[in-house]
Amino acid sequence: MRKKWYLSRALAAVLVVAMLSGCAWIQSAPPEAKGGAVGGAAGAVTGALINGWKGGVIGGVIGVVAGATITHIATKASREAAQNKKPVSYTSDGGTHRVEAYPVASKGRCHTVKEKYYEGGQMVKETEREVCD
Repeated sequence: MRKKWYLSRALAAVLVVAMLSGCAWIQSAPPEAKGGAVGGAAGAVTGALINGWKGGVIGGVIGVVAGATITHIATKASREAAQNKKPVSYTSDGGTHRVEAYPVASKGRCHTVKEKYYEGGQMVKETEREVCD
């Protein structure tokens, strides 16, 4: 029993150190890496709460893939909306997820694009991104 307690504390300490050291590189990382990191962390925590460490590993892997993929699609939609100066929409194969991007302003070579994220037909997130040529 005592051995499990020490192991869980050691694992928690390693995760905290990894997260804090990751903050430095994440500032200059591509958007997909940031999305993957956030998705992986959220998936790992959720999975661990549901099914212990095994669930944490599985949730983390699924979260990394999902977060990076969604971020890649949103970044692509924003670039297209800025370049073409018209709204762009991407929908997942199953139709449950959708990303829409709308150009809202331009200043020099940079464009502000509004992104909307939908799950199951409901908007779950709305952000603005600056896209520069």
